[in-house]
Amino acid sequence: MDSSKDTLHTLLHSALFQPKEQLQAIKENTSRLLIGIPKEIALQERRIALTPNAVQVLVANGHEILYEQGAGKGANFSDREYTDAGAQICYSANDVYKKSELILKVAPPTLDEIELMQPKQTLVSALQITVQPKDYMKKLSEKKINGIAWDYIQDDDGVFPIVRSMGEIAGTTAILIAAEYLAQGDYSRKAMLGNVTGVRPTEVVILGAGTVGESAARAALGLGATVKVFDESIYKLRRIQSDLGRRFYTSLPQPDLIGEALRTADVAIGAIRSKRGQTPVIVTEDMVTKMKYGAVIVDVSIDNGGCFETSRVTTHDKPIYINHQVIHYGVTNIPSRVARTASHALSNIFAPILLNFGAHGSFEAVLRKYQGVRNGVFMFNGTLTNKYLGKAFNLPYKDLDLLIAAIS
Repeated sequence: MDSSKDTLHTLLHSALFQPKEQLQAIKENTSRLLIGIPKEIALQERRIALTPNAVQVLVANGHEILYEQGAGKGANFSDREYTDAGAQICYSANDVYKKSELILKVAPPTLDEIELMQPKQTLVSALQITVQPKDYMKKLSEKKINGIAWDYIQDDDGVFPIVRSMGEIAGTTAILIAAEYLAQGDYSRKAMLGNVTGVRPTEVVILGAGTVGESAARAALGLGATVKVFDESIYKLRRIQSDLGRRFYTSLPQPDLIGEALRTADVAIGAIRSKRGQTPVIVTEDMVTKMKYGAVIVDVSIDNGGCFETSRVTTHDKPIYINHQVIHYGVTNIPSRVARTASHALSNIFAPILLNFGAHGSFEAVLRKYQGVRNGVFMFNGTLTNKYLGKAFNLPYKDLDLLIAAIS
């Protein structure tokens, strides 16, 4: 018996010095991120960049989330949901900006918010070039900020995922808005948007066959409406019919044809996105005067000026006005009307990007590996890297790839 014990003891002792199989995978050069989520203060902005579910995932991966009290209220997320997910509550915007390494916002920071930012922080937000004051970029540059515009981030297929996602929401919501005002109100037609047996279906005219136009067309067709789509690109018109799997009226935006379609339309959706920033006006006031009493115009393009001559900006508090007996809806940032849905869509895209930031250990490493994120960078260590911004603000700019190579 003693001999057996001695043998077992010898084997166990020997086993201590044998090489063991590695059971835990070796992680990449990971680093903990301090991610700040300040409350959005821009007019009509109700979305939040990360939902509690996304916060929980990021915290589980070792990151810290600094969340300003009340930041999720506009999207109907409570502070309790964020604390339960592992976020740390901050009771002022100053605390968020002071302690965070990366600031995550939906709307661009105001000049006052830029003052709160710390040197060499990373900023992820929308850019919205056309509405920024002249000294905007200069103030970011003075803080040596690393700036990423989420509206310019691309995925592996070269698509702008956040812009597309917000476009889908805006297009679908535009039809729901039109349905609401077509049926209700003193000036409405008291009509249902759709199709009922024995009753003429609602006619919907959509200007633009991009993501917004396609989503609006899908929603309107789903309700049984008759849809007419106008776009200057034959390719887009073919694609929208192919994607929706059915034939319907499509045309180039010729004034006579647009005017004829609008005369019988119950709803008109403006969904034109211009590469030049300012949306061209393709529906004149004279065309609007010939529309039906109580017809509804939802100008999604109002963010960039609008494509109806009679369009003007309205607010969520007072979303409509009547012009030539036609109901006009001119609220900018339509996705903010359905802030909870839009926040989920944003969060689904932001969370994986932030996990990549942590996994690769540094801002520069992420930019080297991910072309899509690099495409969104407009400022690197305070140096402007976007030539369009350089020209718009009359500021010098440098090539991002050269700047990254210089620190390799």
